[in-house]
Amino acid sequence: MEIELKFDVDDSVDLPDWTVLPGVSAVGDPELRDLDALYFDTLDFALAQSGYALRRRLGGPDAGWHIKGPRVRGARVEIGWPLDADEPTGAEAPGIGVVPAVPDDVRAAVAEIVTGTVGPIARLCNTRTAYALTDAAGGMVAEVVDDHVAALDARTGAERRWREWEVELGPAAPADDHERAAFFAAVVEAVTAAGGREAASASKLARALGY
Repeated sequence: MEIELKFDVDDSVDLPDWTVLPGVSAVGDPELRDLDALYFDTLDFALAQSGYALRRRLGGPDAGWHIKGPRVRGARVEIGWPLDADEPTGAEAPGIGVVPAVPDDVRAAVAEIVTGTVGPIARLCNTRTAYALTDAAGGMVAEVVDDHVAALDARTGAERRWREWEVELGPAAPADDHERAAFFAAVVEAVTAAGGREAASASKLARALGY
């Protein structure tokens, strides 16, 4: 279950002091991740129109195939499959490289959502720096990521670049709705004071496609 807030930030903006957030006692060392994600959908964007996203991501602790579900009360369910070392590939696409074939079990899961053939619609290359925000007992309250994204719209060839922050709740995050709302309110205040702003797009994929 993914519960997060996203913010747009300029390159010159510095990260705020995250220890001002309720329950956060320490900020972990920065962890650099080079991520390369290829997003798939049908020609008529049936997955996106139903609120789903299908991707294959290389790099980071959760490399693999992922399906993200519709956002409900600020949360999205995400399911994943590990990468197959013998993953078959298809033809090479400009700006994307050799396109991987969607594994059978992933394809079966997608078939439960929409019919039609899926193909690559966007590629997102992301230089990510991640920070663990922990409580006094060492539990992860949230993870903050500082993303520098370069995206390619496979339909039009348009390239887009931006920087954004994501704050995603961790296992030690507040479980109570009131406390969670207070935590996110403090996040918004800290980010706004640092020079960030509410994300213009609902997701990286939407922004990559110009929405």
